[in-house]
Amino acid sequence: MSALLQRRPYGAAVSLRNYGLIFAVISFGSWRFVAGACPGASRGGGLLFRLTMVLKFKRSVFDLRQAMKLKFPRSLRITAQILIALPLLSAVAGLILGPTVLHPFRHRLTLEQIAHADHIFSGLGAARVDFVVQAPDGVLLRGWKVRPGQPNGDWVLLLHGRSHNRYPMLSYAEFLLSAGYGVVLMDARAHGASGGSTSTYGFIERSDMRTIVDSLESSERVAHLFALGESMGAAVSLESAGSDPRIERVVAEGAFRNLREVTFDYAGLQQSAFLGKTVFRPAALVAVYIAQREAGVSFEDVSPEKAVALRSFPILLICGKSDRKIPCRHSEAIFHSAIGPKKLWLVPNTGHEKALNTSPLEFQHRVLDFLRTAACSPGQAGHPVPNPSPG
Repeated sequence: MSALLQRRPYGAAVSLRNYGLIFAVISFGSWRFVAGACPGASRGGGLLFRLTMVLKFKRSVFDLRQAMKLKFPRSLRITAQILIALPLLSAVAGLILGPTVLHPFRHRLTLEQIAHADHIFSGLGAARVDFVVQAPDGVLLRGWKVRPGQPNGDWVLLLHGRSHNRYPMLSYAEFLLSAGYGVVLMDARAHGASGGSTSTYGFIERSDMRTIVDSLESSERVAHLFALGESMGAAVSLESAGSDPRIERVVAEGAFRNLREVTFDYAGLQQSAFLGKTVFRPAALVAVYIAQREAGVSFEDVSPEKAVALRSFPILLICGKSDRKIPCRHSEAIFHSAIGPKKLWLVPNTGHEKALNTSPLEFQHRVLDFLRTAACSPGQAGHPVPNPSPG
């Protein structure tokens, strides 16, 4: 080692301290240090503090590279450089993507989509009216309230996924209206025609849902109220029902167990949560850190898994077995945590939010059968029934 240090071509000797520091960063330090919360940093300057510390490693990394050129094989040098670069590059990706987590891309309804929806409603003898609700924070939530031609007195709240609007829920509305259910199709806050710029995946949206239900019940006779959600909408449905007993039953397809956990699936390029928890972990943790600071909420607390353990209410969980965006382990975790009546349908050869496309008749049969039992179930959520096995 002393001979190696003496041969160093550019000045002061490489110290053992620098070697220890670099190898500590490679082994575990950078994965959590670059992206995790720094206990010694203030809330306002935590991220800047961590980035400053990363820059302080630059000289040590350079020292290591120069020393390795003199002693180690080229393949080992390349491997070490990759191990150093990956977490740092991943953290930079998290810095870029972090601000977008709470601000999804907004798709507004087109005139063609509205005309198509009206054509379907007209064919069913249903009547659509605009439905505008003011959330407690003043944000205007916009959507449709659709009365069926032959109402059965029950209503279903239809909740769409991230970066969508009410239009993709039209195919669900179609078979529900045909069965006599009134439907409410709302654009979530920060989506479609609704106001707001921040989406919290259930933390604020639970309050939005209570306001929507208040407005619905003040204008319509509601015998039973249900919710059917896809992806983000599925999570919001479960979280809302966990705190509002007026929502008696929930159909949830592609729900995440909690917002922190699903971040690793997205960080893993929607291919592998293992990638998101290892190679791309810094990106996930930096993005979560930035979004949590902005929203003022812990992502672990945005949790359908916790919501179904708070109150006993019937749930029908649906997940495509080929879903890589939000894999079925999320639905399975929610299923195991639920304290009320529960069913889990794992749909073969089906991706994210695709069960109605791949198995339309079975989807409709399962959903309608699940909702119809509410009319003959005394107390609904207050009287659990034996839980079937997943399948």
